[in-house]
Amino acid sequence: MLTEEITKLIEETASKEVFGVWFLIGAALVFFMQAGFAMVETGFTRAKNAGNIIMKNLMDFCIGTVVFVLLGFSLMMAEDYVLGFIGVPNLKILTDFGGFLKSGGAPSFVFNLVFCATAATIVSGAMAERTKFISYCIYSGVISLFVYPIEAGWVWNEAGWLVKLGFHDFAGSAAIHSVGGITALIGAIMVGPRLGKYIKDGAGKVKKINAIPGHSITLGALGCFILWFGWYGFNGAAAWDGNSLASIFVTTTIAPAVATCTTMIFTWIKNGKPDVSMCLNASLAGLVGITAGCDALDALGSAVVGIVSGFLVVIVVEVLDIKLHVDDPVGAVGVHLANGVWGTVAVGLLANPSAPAGLNGLLYTGSFRLLGVQLLGITAILAWTAVMMTATFFVLKKTVGLRVTQEEEIKGLDKTEHGLPSAYADFVPAVENLDYGYEGATAVSGDTPVSEAITVKKVPSFDEGTPKFTKVEIICKEQRFEALKNAMMDIGITGMTVSHVLGCGAQKGQPEYYRGVVVEANLLPKIQVDIVVSKVPVRHVIETAKKVLYTGHIGDGKIFVYDVENVVKVRTGEEGYDALQDVE
Repeated sequence: MLTEEITKLIEETASKEVFGVWFLIGAALVFFMQAGFAMVETGFTRAKNAGNIIMKNLMDFCIGTVVFVLLGFSLMMAEDYVLGFIGVPNLKILTDFGGFLKSGGAPSFVFNLVFCATAATIVSGAMAERTKFISYCIYSGVISLFVYPIEAGWVWNEAGWLVKLGFHDFAGSAAIHSVGGITALIGAIMVGPRLGKYIKDGAGKVKKINAIPGHSITLGALGCFILWFGWYGFNGAAAWDGNSLASIFVTTTIAPAVATCTTMIFTWIKNGKPDVSMCLNASLAGLVGITAGCDALDALGSAVVGIVSGFLVVIVVEVLDIKLHVDDPVGAVGVHLANGVWGTVAVGLLANPSAPAGLNGLLYTGSFRLLGVQLLGITAILAWTAVMMTATFFVLKKTVGLRVTQEEEIKGLDKTEHGLPSAYADFVPAVENLDYGYEGATAVSGDTPVSEAITVKKVPSFDEGTPKFTKVEIICKEQRFEALKNAMMDIGITGMTVSHVLGCGAQKGQPEYYRGVVVEANLLPKIQVDIVVSKVPVRHVIETAKKVLYTGHIGDGKIFVYDVENVVKVRTGEEGYDALQDVE
């Protein structure tokens, strides 16, 4: 008998140690999600603000850590609660670190900290490209110091009033995503839309909505995959045994996959083509939707969650943008608020008693109790967050200011807020001023230039008898360039300048959609080829170009002909006719 008790004790101890290790691994995965959020938000916005968004995602975690250590964690996981609503902080993490470790507080602190950072970082994307950095730092600190710790204590502290009622939010659809989502909505409304997003008429009514595509859909997609990967830790870290962990992994996989398929089909039918950015949002929407009930739903229930999430994210994003004119660049409200609420309510509807959580959902048992508790809980959490964050944004707006100036917004927050010419330094539109050590190179100067490598020919006088030079400028479709280039080479053209340009004319592009908004198609991508000729007859160049480019359809292109005064070859100093000829 004693041997059995010892064996059982050893097994329980080992199980706790394994769980503790997995709990911390899960926390590390959730921390890695910060990289995913940073990538999604950066990719869905313009390049001139990329550095600013990266800085915000860095600082919301760092600021959140500081305030969570100082007070937030003690508020959230307090042993004593006033009527189950407000914890009485003991500050044990600061005053008795040894006792804090022995009581097992360290894993809980790390895990809840990364959850808290997730709630704060959601807001960044909805207010991107026009919010002051100092204001972001302040309201991010408020979320981590007061807003999240108090409501999360209701949900996850055994003394919290929602816990006592039986409210179920396993990994944070309500406590994290709805909090971040409602804050994002309030912030987006109070900061106002980006310049040029909504064009108003004389009466102040919106007459036109402009799509503002993000600068890197690839970056956004990579961020989405990272978030999905981290979500297995987000949802699974609190699983107590192998069966529940496996069940959570299954539901966490099914819901986002179904949501993405739903959105793909929905946007394909609605817009004529599947929307890439919306499908990325749908993956995240499905993950948010399953987060509350990942341990309480079965495979069928998680599929239902995914289907609703797939429709919901598109509808909310488009209604906010097109009907309500709330500018949310990354879709944070549609992903986190709408699906955070849906995921919380779905537990009351779809919880299967045979799932690990053993809850009684309405559609399985006919009991309304769980659904009522879920509705009460999500309402209380949203109300608390809305009041606190509206007050915070109002104070910021009246003091340090919430929004940057128009000039700063146009230049980009990388430059004006952080002194970065660009987050992509090799693409800065400026003349490079690096010294590569070419001091020994001889510059061409004077009437008779000097060159060590090339025999310099005497510069001809440029009088009336000089051959005529003509510039032929050809605008054509991108797909016809290779044929045009080869044809020009065949008739003796030895050089040309090629540019990618945008142009408008009689040709009208096919309507395209970005996140449900029609993208202007008046400016179409074209190729501009500039050729200066003297030896080759101009008419021959024109006729050859016409022959190669002609299809008989609008958009074949235009040819412009100009007189050129002179041509100078920098390498040799040759001018005029000689400067256009091949090297002998």
